[in-house]
Amino acid sequence: MDLSAINPVLLIAALIAASTPILLAGIGELVVERAGVLNLGVEGMMITGAICGFIAAHATGSASVGFLGAAVGGAGLALIFAVLSQYLLTNQVPTGLGLTLFGLGLSSLLGQDYAGIKAPTVSKIDVPLLSDIPVLGPILFNQDPIVYLGIGMTVAVWWFLYRSRRGLILRAVGENHEAAHALGYKVRLIRVGAIVFGGACAGLGGSYLSLVRVPIWTDGITAGYGWIALAIVVFAGWRPYRLMLGAYLFGGVTVLQLNLQAANVPIPAEYLSMSPYVATILVLVLMSSGRAPGSLGRAFHAST
Repeated sequence: MDLSAINPVLLIAALIAASTPILLAGIGELVVERAGVLNLGVEGMMITGAICGFIAAHATGSASVGFLGAAVGGAGLALIFAVLSQYLLTNQVPTGLGLTLFGLGLSSLLGQDYAGIKAPTVSKIDVPLLSDIPVLGPILFNQDPIVYLGIGMTVAVWWFLYRSRRGLILRAVGENHEAAHALGYKVRLIRVGAIVFGGACAGLGGSYLSLVRVPIWTDGITAGYGWIALAIVVFAGWRPYRLMLGAYLFGGVTVLQLNLQAANVPIPAEYLSMSPYVATILVLVLMSSGRAPGSLGRAFHAST
């Protein structure tokens, strides 16, 4: 066992990167649930985005195009969920679960010809001068663009929900869709927009796994990250800043267990591998707070 091999600065920098897929998927789902929709298809949308992004990046040689393709793929699957749940009024829970299974199967089918192929490289942004600052430089100013996108989107969603009129309307729809409808707001259209946004975010999170974290396509690459994102939304009490903390917790434990395995810590690898999920469950049990949106999971009938 050699714990001296673990560099705290690099550990924290890796923590931020490892948290990005959860943060992106979680912030999208937070907006969806704030609009009153329970989308259990996040895992399916993540892995659909992962394979769509990988295929687009491999075909064009551009990771940027890959991320765009991932957002489109995730949004496309989300649009199916939106039509089924908002216009055909299917139950949101089995619809989301069904789309998760569909996404997992679709990714396996589309990914057959890409197994073991390496993705185009995603370069980090090395901010001149700032990246040379001791400790803070490698952590904050030497990350890839999607890390900064995830942080920026978290701030933008906070501002949208709590500082903009449209965000207030979206939260009103999530709290009481009948009252919002009575005031003349288009509940279905608002929810469809939120669902598509959430799907695009989930797709981006999935593509971060396939293009950055594990830049070689493997089946089942999301490994339950979509379910963790759903859980962290609850842990966060539907608040963006707490969601970021929850994502960093999961990412931190994930990176730590990998470093402990590399340091030959005398703990069975199976226990270390399951530690991020156990930690997330414990936090959910101990710290969950906040009231769910009043209309969460309830179908909207325009005639009521």
